[in-house]
Amino acid sequence: MKRREFLKKAGATISMIAALPEISFGKGLLKSPVTTNRLRPPGAVPEEIFAGKCIRCGRCVEVCPYRSIRLLDIRAGLFTGTPIIAAEAIPCYLCMKCVLICPTGTLRKISQEQTRMGLAVVNRHRCYTWLGSTICRTCFDVCPFKGKAIILDELRPIIVNDHCTGCGICTHACPITAEDGSKAINIEPIYAQETVPWK
Repeated sequence: MKRREFLKKAGATISMIAALPEISFGKGLLKSPVTTNRLRPPGAVPEEIFAGKCIRCGRCVEVCPYRSIRLLDIRAGLFTGTPIIAAEAIPCYLCMKCVLICPTGTLRKISQEQTRMGLAVVNRHRCYTWLGSTICRTCFDVCPFKGKAIILDELRPIIVNDHCTGCGICTHACPITAEDGSKAINIEPIYAQETVPWK
């Protein structure tokens, strides 16, 4: 389906956003598509206002050289047409082109270092190094801020919360995939942990 056709079909759903006086996340009326390893692009405004601010122009998708960003389909309800990144499939490589092209400020202009899409969390029950079965430095080696966002403590990966951008490069590279599709290191949305009660 072409983008123009998609946006026409999604128009009815999108117009409902303007009709709603308030999007009530706290009461569980809407479920955000942002969950483990499903992230908004860099600089995203809080999820509570994202769907109302994003105009679904698709420019962030078009400008992304890595094809990391895709638009949610009609199954996403009020979030239809908004951008999402599946970290384990194609992570964000922090080129920051999307934040420069967003016409509404839904993706705010920030630097790589300021990006906080989420927070990497190591599952110590799955990580080879934490289990002691073998030495794996994959997440550390691919991290764009290795030594700052991920450090090694006796060769075991430790996430430094203040420096992790949540880009998902470590998740994408992790050699371990569980039956549920999760990795030994996953990205949890920061605001979902702090402010959103539906999780």
